[in-house]
Amino acid sequence: VQLQASGGGLVQAGGSLRLSCATSRSISLINVMGWYRQAAGKQRELVATINSVGSTNYAESVKGRFTISRDNAKNTVNLQMNSLKPEDTAVYYCHAFYRGLEYWGQGTLVTVSA
Repeated sequence: VQLQASGGGLVQAGGSLRLSCATSRSISLINVMGWYRQAAGKQRELVATINSVGSTNYAESVKGRFTISRDNAKNTVNLQMNSLKPEDTAVYYCHAFYRGLEYWGQGTLVTVSA
């Protein structure tokens, strides 16, 4: 499974960004897809996941601000990020769990200025 993330950039605090992750396989076949992030000097952490039936899971720090969704027709998973905070600054990675294996995208940088 190949994952191609896009949509990162620079935004002011309080602003919004939308990340997209395109997959090389039919997204309906992938068990779980999600977004993780890694800030400078910190470990990679879960942001949000969505499974094949649409159930979602969010980190406490993003609940109510971020929304993960999947578009089966376009084979993409999206992360809508609203009310962004400087502490959301990180490299965001798309992740897929498929047939017992994990796959990662190349990462896209999100920078939130104060």
